[in-house]
Amino acid sequence: MQINLTSLIALMLFSFSISAQTLPIIDLPENTSFHFISPEPIQYVDISTKAIAGDVPIKNVLRIKRVPDSLKKSQSDLLQDAVVTVAGESFMAQFKIRYIPNLPGHEYKTQIEIQPDHMKPLENGVTLSKSQLERLASAMLFKKQKTGIARSKAFGLTGNVNHLATFGEYIFIDLRYINTTNLKYDTDEIRFKIEDEKITKATTNQSIEIKPEFVLFKNPAFRRNYRNVFVFKKFSFPGHKVLKIELNEKQISGRVITLTLKYKELLEADII
Repeated sequence: MQINLTSLIALMLFSFSISAQTLPIIDLPENTSFHFISPEPIQYVDISTKAIAGDVPIKNVLRIKRVPDSLKKSQSDLLQDAVVTVAGESFMAQFKIRYIPNLPGHEYKTQIEIQPDHMKPLENGVTLSKSQLERLASAMLFKKQKTGIARSKAFGLTGNVNHLATFGEYIFIDLRYINTTNLKYDTDEIRFKIEDEKITKATTNQSIEIKPEFVLFKNPAFRRNYRNVFVFKKFSFPGHKVLKIELNEKQISGRVITLTLKYKELLEADII
């Protein structure tokens, strides 16, 4: 496992501040393995004591276990807390390990999923991995549709912006299209463009296309319903412009339906 120089420096700075932090505590009994499940591939692991052995059996799982020889040490040594550091592509997380006896008939927790509140970003701002973006985007599908964000009808199609949300530096746009015709809709692409809200003949319209950082699903053909979540790095635009969301059909002179989002709607987006 390797980690770049910038991330390693961040890791060192993070380690220096450990005494000022309250780290999650993991209980580690004798003869028991404990697993850390990472939302992205693990790039680096540090275990502060030789009394604990660790390995990465698969790319996003760290397994640790007490070394049998360490049981011969004094009880006071065994009760000293150790620290395990796990670094992924975009985050670091640290946990305190507490040695406890393995009592007969007692069940102990043997795994933990590394959650956002465990993580410290390796770079300025919050940078999410694809697996994290996928998890957050998927959660959008279970949110109740909001009304009044943006809606459009054309050619027997109805388009809706179901939900808008933000997480750190990211904007999530949940779209749904309904086809009420008997013709299957073969999706070519969905384009996002920042344009002037009102276009007159005397002015030149400047159109800026923006590309999503992540798309939950591919753009398939659909007969009745299509829903997808698009994730963008944070962007802004002046009040006289709007974000136009354009669904295009593959065939020549295909059906096109456009949704229009004002900046006001983005400012009122929910926080994940």
